[in-house]
Amino acid sequence: MLVTLVLQKPFAPAPDLAAQELAAAERLQRVGTVALREATRELRTGQQVYQAACMACHAAGVVGAPKFGDAAAWAPRIGAGLERLVTSTLQGKGAMGAQGGGAFSDFEIKRAVVYLANAGGGNFPEPVAPDATAAPAPQQ
Repeated sequence: MLVTLVLQKPFAPAPDLAAQELAAAERLQRVGTVALREATRELRTGQQVYQAACMACHAAGVVGAPKFGDAAAWAPRIGAGLERLVTSTLQGKGAMGAQGGGAFSDFEIKRAVVYLANAGGGNFPEPVAPDATAAPAPQQ
């Protein structure tokens, strides 16, 4: 009877040790990860960042976001100063989530803040590239 039972029951496939090791490594990986941006890519303009990340809310004034070009809505924010605007943008404020650490560098986010604020009546200068590698090399 034992022989009949063994012969009728199909044998289980051999365990996939590589898949088991991969699954264990995924379970044991560190909590935080580091995402590296392409260091040599051309920096985005304020307008490009606005169109990619800000326009969805600021074009229509979604959830209290000051509308693009609305001087009355932007005046108190502009009065607080550029650094405060940038800090609020990077860390998040109200319904706007933190923009720092995302697809754009802090410098690119600052460019977008200047673009938005200046469209709303501000007069902030265009931010200067943080280092020589971010700016195009001078032609000789």
